Amino acid sequence: MIPRYTRPEMGRLWEPESKFQKWLDVEIAACDAWTELAEIPMDAVDVIKKRARFDVKRIDEIEKLVKHDVIAFLTSVAENVGPESRFIHKGLTSSDIVDTALSLLMKESSDIIIKDIKVLMDILKKQAYKYKYTPAIGRSHGVHAEPITFGLKFALWYEDMKRNLDRMKRAKAVISIGKLSGAVGTFSNIPPEVEEKVCKKLGLRPEPVATQVVQRDRHAEYLTVLALIAASIEKIAVEIRHLQRTEVLEAEEPFTKGQKGSSAMPHKRNPVGCENLSGLARLVRTNAMAAIENIALWHERDISHSSVERVIIPDSSILVDYMLHRLAVILEGLQVYPERMKSNMAKSYGLYNSQRVMLALTEKGLSREDAYSIVQRNAMKSWKEGREFKKLLLKDREVKKHLLPKEIENIFDLKYYLKNVDYIFKRVFG
Repeated sequence: MIPRYTRPEMGRLWEPESKFQKWLDVEIAACDAWTELAEIPMDAVDVIKKRARFDVKRIDEIEKLVKHDVIAFLTSVAENVGPESRFIHKGLTSSDIVDTALSLLMKESSDIIIKDIKVLMDILKKQAYKYKYTPAIGRSHGVHAEPITFGLKFALWYEDMKRNLDRMKRAKAVISIGKLSGAVGTFSNIPPEVEEKVCKKLGLRPEPVATQVVQRDRHAEYLTVLALIAASIEKIAVEIRHLQRTEVLEAEEPFTKGQKGSSAMPHKRNPVGCENLSGLARLVRTNAMAAIENIALWHERDISHSSVERVIIPDSSILVDYMLHRLAVILEGLQVYPERMKSNMAKSYGLYNSQRVMLALTEKGLSREDAYSIVQRNAMKSWKEGREFKKLLLKDREVKKHLLPKEIENIFDLKYYLKNVDYIFKRVFG
């Protein structure tokens, strides 16, 4: 069983304490790099490493006065370090620290989401094999089409998540970028060697060319991938919501002991989990659009992006982590009703065999147009009068001219539609 979601890992990652710690990590890595270049005394760096710390409440107090978060952070650190603090932030601009630290946060966030996707894929695979041969009616436009198996739905979702896993890995690589090149990215007061050393130590790559900031198309790609993951989650949630409708009821999300569905109607079992996921997907999509609008900044940098991404990056990261976890719980405990699938399939009187009948008639020499007309005439009569499609065909004079009763019986064999399930599963799961 998947434990109840408490978001400890992702939640802590985006708390102020974690953000400021990443800032401090970058500052200390830069001091180390300067020391290697013999630009900062080694004993000074030793003092910095020993004494460097910050207090979130103190940072907030200072920021109220100075109206600048990085200066407030540096002041708090300096209060603890003492005279050696003069070497901290040497040659750097605020965005060198903020953007490099943000990359570290998104990189770690990506690792959490990658892990979440893998957990979900394991559940999807298990359920796919469990219902591999469970027949169900396929629907297009919400209307009965041809039979599938319920396991194929899970196989499809598994393949969706496989693509999302690849996307998340690529997005992680795209945002794993550091930038310590100064006020407008020209290394005017800091040598490129410092950036290279810091990035190597932190597991990042240097931004090949920067302005004052890491370019925001990287962040937009990360958030767009999160939006695609959320859209895939919503795709699954919407399907379960449809399947849980009273008229369908082929599957429903878990309903735990003591759970209540309605304050007014005690009988209600609503797909609230999947409905929540559909709603949250809208937020993640909206945040992706905001990230795209953050790409265009004035000249070498303005600050219009900053307030936006302080909200959208943590929120989308936490939301997608939560959504993946909640969907995993729903799918692992999904209530599935094969008998209902069987009875629903029968509600269209065998009309899902219409294409097979048409193809059989064309194989006997009829034109496609004539075969279509014969089959459609019988199909419409079957639907209007609520009569079995096969029985009408067995009585139809034109059909009997070309197809023997035994041939018609064979056309209505359900196994025909499932003959390539193994082949599809092999392509998906190997």
